[in-house]
Amino acid sequence: MARPNLLANWRRIALGCVVLCVVVRLAPYLAPIRAADLAQDRQAIEFTDRNGLPLGTLLTRDQEHTASVSLDRVSPLFVHAIVAAEDGRYYERGPVDVLALSRSAWQAIVSRHVVSGGSTIPMQLARMIDGLPSTLWGKVEQIWVAWRIAAGMDRNSILEAYVNRLPMGGNVYGVEAAARTYFGVPAANLDLAQATLLAALPNDPTGLNPYDRFAALKARQRYVLDRMIAGGYITREQANRAAGEHVVLASRQQGIVAAPHLLFWLAGQVPKGTARVQTTIDRPLQQFVEEQMRQVLGALASRSVKNAAALVIDNRRGEVLAYVGSPNYFAAADAGSNDGVQALRQPGSTLKPFLYEQALETRAIHPNTILADVPAHYALPGNLLYSPTDYSDTYAGPVRVRIALADSLNVPAVRVLERVGVPDFLDRLHALGFDHLDKPAGYYGLGLTLGGGEVSLWELARAYVTLARNGDGISIVAAANTPHDGTPYAAVDATPWELVTDILADDHARARAFGVRSSLSMPFPVAVKTGTSSDFRDTWTVGYTPEYTVAVWVGNFDGEPMRRVSGVAGAAPLWNRIMLHLYENREAQAFAPPQGLVRRPICASTGLRPGPGCPSVVTEYLYPEDLVAYAQPAPALGREYDQWLALQPDAAGGANAFRIVRPMDGAYFLLRPRESAVDAGGAQRLGLEVSGSGRQSVEWYLNGRGVAKTQPGREFFWPLRVGSFTLVARSGARSDTVRFTVAAALPGGVHRGFVVARP
Repeated sequence: MARPNLLANWRRIALGCVVLCVVVRLAPYLAPIRAADLAQDRQAIEFTDRNGLPLGTLLTRDQEHTASVSLDRVSPLFVHAIVAAEDGRYYERGPVDVLALSRSAWQAIVSRHVVSGGSTIPMQLARMIDGLPSTLWGKVEQIWVAWRIAAGMDRNSILEAYVNRLPMGGNVYGVEAAARTYFGVPAANLDLAQATLLAALPNDPTGLNPYDRFAALKARQRYVLDRMIAGGYITREQANRAAGEHVVLASRQQGIVAAPHLLFWLAGQVPKGTARVQTTIDRPLQQFVEEQMRQVLGALASRSVKNAAALVIDNRRGEVLAYVGSPNYFAAADAGSNDGVQALRQPGSTLKPFLYEQALETRAIHPNTILADVPAHYALPGNLLYSPTDYSDTYAGPVRVRIALADSLNVPAVRVLERVGVPDFLDRLHALGFDHLDKPAGYYGLGLTLGGGEVSLWELARAYVTLARNGDGISIVAAANTPHDGTPYAAVDATPWELVTDILADDHARARAFGVRSSLSMPFPVAVKTGTSSDFRDTWTVGYTPEYTVAVWVGNFDGEPMRRVSGVAGAAPLWNRIMLHLYENREAQAFAPPQGLVRRPICASTGLRPGPGCPSVVTEYLYPEDLVAYAQPAPALGREYDQWLALQPDAAGGANAFRIVRPMDGAYFLLRPRESAVDAGGAQRLGLEVSGSGRQSVEWYLNGRGVAKTQPGREFFWPLRVGSFTLVARSGARSDTVRFTVAAALPGGVHRGFVVARP
């Protein structure tokens, strides 16, 4: 009785297995993948310059070269070659080759590594469309998707989807893209030698790269030819002829003549179905800028400089005439495909003109305002004190607005930002199109005007075009049918913009910082500003005439610091060459003088009418309403100049007056925790110093108690202790008083420009 029951059980098990196999095999027909599901919108786009000269043809809308063509537009030689090499029995059996998979699994077990894949063309296509891994479970998923593909598509449709997705080395995908990239011909025109070389590539797209591993590719080509012979597609004589044929590879530039970064950038913006785009680029100018960039970077290579970007814009129309994102788009070693025009970098001092314009517009400063370029300290959140310094690590004392901006002095710029207000300045920058300055005002603080945020060269150039147009903004375009790049800024009053341009075009005003014969000097009127970010990671030069704006960035995409390369040494030489080239065959227009202002002689150190003791007289623009104040007597320099005056015995404005120059009135000092006890061994001391004492000794009183008497020109070092203090210095009949505070510091590090401040 047991034997019939056992037999019945086996029959049930066998029937269950049969039913399971049938269900599994038929299930794909319930969820087939059809040709329409795999359709690719990959139409090539042809780009020309403004005059119809070709710039290049892109096979996609991103940075991968690919294109989709129907199977009847692919050479039969390639179709035969890829089938012979990848799936010799493609036309004879189903989507899964069970014998090949079994053999592959056995070989992997015996040799402990994959010897052959065993994947059919439908299985490979499944891996391409779903990114399935080559693991055991990945193989199971490939089989399932391959069945679904076979359930919804005929063999030619499967083959068409397959050849359009083949990885062909680098960022090239599909036979059409590969044929155009490597041989400069469409896939329909491939001969046997070319077809078999391309059919060899998918086996190892990196290891068989035609430009770098051509010998290895030729060896794999011989394998493909042998498989074609075995499949009856060609004869041995044809194979030998193809193997011996000298195949010429196209340039690595992949069919792009010029401006590759711009082409890829535009490709993602033009409407779908666009086959031809006329850009605003001037191809001869574009190629000139590309070549000059390579030359300038070659000269800077020894100073750790590898990358650069440049823009040239027609100010009247807002059209981009040259767009260079890197010295060589196709240089993989230097990340050449990175687009330096759109990359975000710290702008250094290039935002200062917009701050000064806003300050002049709001009357936070006037054209004849005198700014203090002396040591300054600002309390910041997080127990920090901000102490801006100039690039030269020196201070100029009282400086005119013109000099402060033209010489790009940091301390006066921070003082101006303090008057304008960080939130208001950030709002102005947003209005000018700096969309990537997207943090709150408190995040940037007073460092905003010194390049504390990140901007793109595109944003910077667009803002300078607005400056060149005296506040009348314009949308920047690189081709027809591309989206509007933002709402243009519209100035209420053009006068401050004109005045800033007049300052930036003043060679004499910037002579102290840049010299009279730097790369910024031109034989025609030009307004220009440089910028250098912290640690010399970014250098900028942006300049303009009434007709053109030229913006240049020089640095390294990987953020590596350059070797003390400033804006005038890094970006300015390339900017200089471009600007000179623009005016080789035309006359540059002069800037119109600022309207609504009057010119008057002023004392360079007071900004007012020159008096008998004025050391230097210059001419400056004034607002008409400033003429009354202009005629008033010049006041003495304020206490903020004391420390500077101590080092400038001949400075104007009362240098000989008896004053305490150290410590400054209202100063706040910190005592390190381990020294916060009273009279802590004298390890941390404060120097007490006066100016104007002449040959008389100085008596020092601290909170009413005499603490020292110093000889002329000597300072006294007082041991710090916690508390609030009133310091009096007396020399004969003269005296001066300051107040300062000493507090115990919190533990923490201190770095350049910052000190730990009060909790």
